[in-house]
Amino acid sequence: MTPIQVDANDRRTKSRFQIRRELRYKVLGKGKALPFGTGSTVDIGSGGVAFEIDRPVDPGVAVELSISWPAMLDKVCPMRLSIVGKILRIDGLHVVCSVDRHEFRTQGVLRTPVLAEQGAAPWMVGVRPRTATASA
Repeated sequence: MTPIQVDANDRRTKSRFQIRRELRYKVLGKGKALPFGTGSTVDIGSGGVAFEIDRPVDPGVAVELSISWPAMLDKVCPMRLSIVGKILRIDGLHVVCSVDRHEFRTQGVLRTPVLAEQGAAPWMVGVRPRTATASA
């Protein structure tokens, strides 16, 4: 992955990386139902995330993003990048938020196709079924 080339008028001090991933977002607030929805990232950097969403949000509100991550933990467990920040800019449904806090979370364990067909429990991922041995 290479950083996005920036123009001379860009004031950002941190590199950004163009990455398109599915995301879910929710507006954070105390004790009331607030907007949530889905979208996709446009670019990500350590200082902020640009993304497109399915409905408008207000500038200045706190938001939590849950972004699907392309790498898997131990090759079987999907990861999500969780980001908490504030909406900095909005242009229609194109939004930029800060990255105030972030962490990687697991999304649940995938079952391998062979084990899924056999109805194995999720904890059995990576366990190979026994093959019948010829008895003498």
